[in-house]
Amino acid sequence: MVIKNNYINGEWVPALSGKTRKVINPANGEVIAETAEGNAEDAVLAIGAARKAFYGKGEWRRMSAQSRSDILLKIADEMDARRDELARTDTLDNGKPLREAEGDIDDAIHCFRYYAGMIKAPYGGVYDVSDAFGPMHSYTIHEPVGVCGQITPWNYPLLMAVWKIAPALAAGNSIVFKPSSLTPLSSVLLFEILDHAGLPKGTVNLVMGSGALVGREIAKNHDVDMVTFTGSTQVGREIAKAAVGNLKKVGLELGGKSPNVIFADADLEGAVEWAMIGIFFNQGEVCSAGSRIIIEESIKDKFVARLAERGNGMTLGNGLDNPDMGPLVSEEHMNTVLHYIETAKKEGAVCVCGGYRYTERECAAGYYVRPTVFDNCTPDMTIVKEEVFGPVVTIQTFKTEEEAVNLANDTIYGLAGAVFTADGARALRVVKEIRAGITWINCYNPTFNEAPWGGYKMSGYGRELGIHGLEEYQEIKQVNINLSPGTIGWYEER
Repeated sequence: MVIKNNYINGEWVPALSGKTRKVINPANGEVIAETAEGNAEDAVLAIGAARKAFYGKGEWRRMSAQSRSDILLKIADEMDARRDELARTDTLDNGKPLREAEGDIDDAIHCFRYYAGMIKAPYGGVYDVSDAFGPMHSYTIHEPVGVCGQITPWNYPLLMAVWKIAPALAAGNSIVFKPSSLTPLSSVLLFEILDHAGLPKGTVNLVMGSGALVGREIAKNHDVDMVTFTGSTQVGREIAKAAVGNLKKVGLELGGKSPNVIFADADLEGAVEWAMIGIFFNQGEVCSAGSRIIIEESIKDKFVARLAERGNGMTLGNGLDNPDMGPLVSEEHMNTVLHYIETAKKEGAVCVCGGYRYTERECAAGYYVRPTVFDNCTPDMTIVKEEVFGPVVTIQTFKTEEEAVNLANDTIYGLAGAVFTADGARALRVVKEIRAGITWINCYNPTFNEAPWGGYKMSGYGRELGIHGLEEYQEIKQVNINLSPGTIGWYEER
């Protein structure tokens, strides 16, 4: 089996320790690849290469916006040419249905093309300033941050990589990138594409390995100017603590326990369809998943019956066969989800759909959990408070709009939320009251490269995508020009 190596300073290199890690297909538990298992020393080597590329030669940051844009478009074109390979790799690695992986790749390609255009758009500002120091002119320019450490999760392996890499490169930064150890394979393919694109050596670096070693070194190393992380709130806290040493910029997109509020006047069938997308898409392994359905009491029974019927009818299987839902990413994560399910049953939640590991036919060797719906849930239940990150949804009821808002905001998280109602004014009122960074009205989960993505509260800070995603990877410099030919004699006059 060919070992997939790290990519440091323009070269494919094994881990300094010589160690490797097996990559498992969650559909059947089989080994599909081996990758270099880097550690802190590998990260230091990559950071040094990135720092030399940025602060030494500085070829990429000094390159014109047009030239950088051309290279980003070249990357997008090669991704497009290898679309099927990239999608199939993510499905083998992560387990998601192939059609969902194909959608991820299309979004990733668009993301590179979006930022290729964005960096040629007008930016900066000119300011009419006080004449206390004589005639002055003041303006701002945007510059790259420097060496950017980027750490991504396993649920959207390629897409999350591109969300970070595309804007960081567009801004002119150098990169040290660490993918999840569970799903590194499409990142290796992406770095093959970056290698072919003609980026200066050291501009992009890939280090595979554990978060405890590679991720921590990236976060604490004083030669890293910025670190961005997508993943759990627990790990996000550790990233933020480690980054304090040199006060590097930090961007965190963390967990969620997002409310999906459904009023009695909503289109019932449409609400059911969107609720299923909100919780069962990508096996529920989505930070913004609509894992808490908060529904008006008068329609609850009808809604739950229909949701359970749809959930029971979903097909599970190998993602390459395009079932309704694939396996969870690993045996360990499957066991975590099953533990939450058993805890919910013990605490009194009523399981009306799923609630068990699925082992029929070819699924016996994989990590499958049936779509699960829990009714009669209360705010104090573990299943309501904690992020499960799987195909598990809770049902709570309300009678008044105020009660719906209070239930929606009864969480430490603030990533996403949705409102379903035929009353436009009420939809806008409730969305405004939900404390979350991403909200939807009469739909759930649509995401766009053009619009910002990020959360409130313990769902993190900073934004990805859109112009905000580019600005995260930039510093703003103020430039003040004395327009007078001489001094103003300020000290002498006083």
